Amino acid sequence: MKKINFYFVIVLATATMAITACNKDIEGRTDNIPALTPSNIDLNAGTWKPVLLTSPSEFAVAAPGATNTPDYVAQINEIKSWQANLTSDEKKIVQYWSAGAVLRWNEILRELVAKHNLPPYQNEDGTYPIPSASNPLAYPQFPFANPPYAARAYAYVAAAQYDALIAAWYYKTLYNRAAPYKVDSTLKVLIPKSDLPSYPSEDAVLAGVATEMMKLLFPGDQDFIQQKAEEHKRARIIAGANVRSDIEAGEALGKAVAQKFVARARGDRAGAAVGNAALWKQMADECTEKGETPWISLETPKRPPMLPLFGKVKPFLFDSLTVIALRPGPPPSTSSAEMKAEVEEVYYQTSHPTREKMRIIDFWSDGAGTYTPPGHWMSIAAEDFIRKNFSEVRWARNMALLAMTEMDAAIVCWDAKFTYFNPRPCQMNPNIKTLTGVPNFPSYISGHSTFSGAAAKILGHLIPERAAAYEAMADEAARSRFYAGIHYNKSDCGVGLVVGRSVGDYAIQRAKTDGAE
Repeated sequence: MKKINFYFVIVLATATMAITACNKDIEGRTDNIPALTPSNIDLNAGTWKPVLLTSPSEFAVAAPGATNTPDYVAQINEIKSWQANLTSDEKKIVQYWSAGAVLRWNEILRELVAKHNLPPYQNEDGTYPIPSASNPLAYPQFPFANPPYAARAYAYVAAAQYDALIAAWYYKTLYNRAAPYKVDSTLKVLIPKSDLPSYPSEDAVLAGVATEMMKLLFPGDQDFIQQKAEEHKRARIIAGANVRSDIEAGEALGKAVAQKFVARARGDRAGAAVGNAALWKQMADECTEKGETPWISLETPKRPPMLPLFGKVKPFLFDSLTVIALRPGPPPSTSSAEMKAEVEEVYYQTSHPTREKMRIIDFWSDGAGTYTPPGHWMSIAAEDFIRKNFSEVRWARNMALLAMTEMDAAIVCWDAKFTYFNPRPCQMNPNIKTLTGVPNFPSYISGHSTFSGAAAKILGHLIPERAAAYEAMADEAARSRFYAGIHYNKSDCGVGLVVGRSVGDYAIQRAKTDGAE
């Protein structure tokens, strides 16, 4: 009789719920977030330092036509024709997107991550299939949006959006075309008015860049992504915020900027991160040759390690030599008294769960069918950014800083994991009964701890009054993995926090020199 992988059954049920959430229509996601009313429109953002663009004018945007031409009048009349017969669904679309385009596209991206955060089920022969980007709809669907993949996806989308908006702000101030409701006072205005020039449309820029990046990262979801982009652009016209030429110029600019990031993504070595069977064996053999107990997959049948070469991916905030410099020293030897004590500490914790510990474990679990740990921190950041009334361009800049930090934290963390190949506590002591799923990669250092230490550091810089709260959340996230029995407290969680904070320091250095502060 074939052995059933019960973990997969649980994962499948969770991911099915995520897929349902991703495919909900706009009525199912109304969340009463107020319309974006920035306290500062950051009119100088065209001078901020981009991530990849050589200058904000690298991609040309032609001058707009005058607002007194017949063509422009026709575009105003298009808005009026839409507004003459608005449906309740169209009003909801306007309300939804008026909360902020960076926010909404980040939410959509998180939904896609959750939908695809599903490890493939084994073949009949006990081997595991690998998702293929060239055939994304075949089983297993591409991608498997595990934490490193998700961190990279968040970073590429956010960084590309940020660069695209810097370019948009540059052209806005260059051409200074007034919003349509300032040209024709008879227009209904369904969004908060602003002094920000309307050409090119910042919303269309974001839709254009997000569409191109997300189609690369989630190629099987192109119809869904395009549907959201069309809805987004239509919402701006319906609302009286942009005329058609604002939208077209913005979308073209966003798509042009995206191609620069697409080119980088295709050459950042992520495609080779899976490795192969010979490499996986070599890593285990090298660990054994050092006299240590190598990590093994604890799944049945044994699953190949998750992206063992992700530590070789090109980071955003520093170079590959810095990845090695940030690599922590080795964990305690698997034969040492120190390791024995750490294992016993984990055994004691899992043998004495409490309601509060289980709450912490559950809150920070971030397993299959979720946004992953980096996405959890995106969600935390988004809630706080809403309260700060940031402009779209500042939203993009702050999200990019957080997302790049999380991607680079993943790179540094995975470099350490597969350098040391350290076993999980429950491998060292099979009597340890974990209180959450056991991730399929080595133990040292803790990914949750590294992600959380990094996120807390950059968020504490962006919102200083919340710095202590972020650090407390990072400590709790790290502790949750110890409570659950899947990480050692001192070596995995403690060192992971330290390494993550070091990565966060690089993001702070960038933030201090990007011209936005």
